Amino acid sequence: MTDVALQSGAQEIPDKLYFKIGEVSTLLGVEPYVLRYWETEFPLLSPKKSGTGHRLYRRKDVELLLRIKHLLYDRRFTIEGARQALQAEGRAPKPKRSKQAQQELFSSDPLPEIRRELTAILDLLK
Repeated sequence: MTDVALQSGAQEIPDKLYFKIGEVSTLLGVEPYVLRYWETEFPLLSPKKSGTGHRLYRRKDVELLLRIKHLLYDRRFTIEGARQALQAEGRAPKPKRSKQAQQELFSSDPLPEIRRELTAILDLLK
């Protein structure tokens, strides 16, 4: 199960090659027309179509849909904001930081330094 699925409380994605729109709709808890609309708004989302024209979503499509739902419903992004967030994630994957590196980054109180810098700016403006 992906982190997004855990965050949004979604079910585990079954181990299948392709999913029909009804299955994805049930899995995500949204109507099929919502999925079709998201296809028009998010260029990264492009399910295959069967010979009869039915949408066939791959696992990566379902994971992307979970991410889109999380951004729109949980984080309250607009469609444009969610699109930009997904594009930014695609360009620059988030670096993994060790726990020690995070502690070093936040070990000292930044407020005294910020105060000094603001005071210096104020002095320049006088």
